[in-house]
Amino acid sequence: MKNEPIIIERMFNAPADKVWKALTNIEEIRQWYFKLADFKAEKGFEFDFEGGPDDRKYLHKCRITEVVPGKKLQYSWRYEGYEGNSFVTFELIPEGGKTRLKLTHEGLETFPMNNPDFDKKNFLQGWTHIVGTSLKDFVEKVSV
Repeated sequence: MKNEPIIIERMFNAPADKVWKALTNIEEIRQWYFKLADFKAEKGFEFDFEGGPDDRKYLHKCRITEVVPGKKLQYSWRYEGYEGNSFVTFELIPEGGKTRLKLTHEGLETFPMNNPDFDKKNFLQGWTHIVGTSLKDFVEKVSV
């Protein structure tokens, strides 16, 4: 189904407060996500970053739409100069000393379908790596 959101769930061997900090602390975000100029986990806060294939970059424009401290972070995600708007949601579910993270990216069908860079499989591949490798490795590394 084209209009179904991407949903990725991963279990991290780290407590929820550590995962939340990785999602919301600018210094930590820069170590596993994109190089953001600034970030605040506050409703209405706007941030942007560049990303895309090596030969072309897209300016991602985002605005925080919901924050439930320690549990949920949602922001809009669109591209400067292109139609469409989507939403990325991170939800944290503590399970003992571990944390289940559920990422949902919905609204991908609003992006131009004639641009192969906006194909759902590219988002799925990107989020699978970001959540399943980059974030996982970051929160599970042993602090010295």
